[in-house]
Amino acid sequence: MATSTIPANFVEQSNEFLSALVEWERNLPTISWSDLREEAQQGRVALLCVDMTNGFCHEGALSSPRVNGIIPAVVAAFKGAYAVGVRDFVLPQDCHTHNAVEFADFPPHCEVGTSEANTIPELADLPFANLYTIVPKNSINPFIDTSLTAWLDAHRHLSAAVVVGDCTDLCVHQLAMYLKLYANAHNLKMRVIVPENAVQTYDMPVVTANAIGALPHDGNFLHLLFLYHMRLNGIEVLREIA
Repeated sequence: MATSTIPANFVEQSNEFLSALVEWERNLPTISWSDLREEAQQGRVALLCVDMTNGFCHEGALSSPRVNGIIPAVVAAFKGAYAVGVRDFVLPQDCHTHNAVEFADFPPHCEVGTSEANTIPELADLPFANLYTIVPKNSINPFIDTSLTAWLDAHRHLSAAVVVGDCTDLCVHQLAMYLKLYANAHNLKMRVIVPENAVQTYDMPVVTANAIGALPHDGNFLHLLFLYHMRLNGIEVLREIA
């Protein structure tokens, strides 16, 4: 029988790397929306916001106070982008069928026709909400069986795609990675930018997870690790776009 390949002293061995991860995160750079103004006014910048819906922010089994906490930063990103000329706002959002297979892995959430599947009012009430392209999705990956691939095919001229929303290690990661890998595959010089202050993930402590029979999910650790993984793949991880 095969045994684990993880060394017995794995935790101790990982301390140096974890310290380096924390130091990397503490020194994330910041840019300004004005840095993107010229490209934005040429129609070459898009803001993609994934899963900022009621079901992850305000109500339901998967609503998270950590995700709720980034609402001001996400709204600020929308306003900052619009102010410099961005007019492409794409919102891939969970809109699950009632019999979604995903509910075997996650509690039922954001079902079609429910308020959980609606864009949070903080974004829906912005005066330029008519510019939003809402992309319903039934999967963590927003490109599978959606209109988003066709949208991307039609926007190969983009020089920058900014990604905000939740969750850092799930839909944000899938979205940003697909954008970056698509650009690489087609030799497109498109920056994929993730501002740390406008993405977040949920937390499930070990004690809580054991009590309900779920898998633990350390929000701080996975947020940090997946930000770093995106950076390893050429995605620009910033502190914020001010």
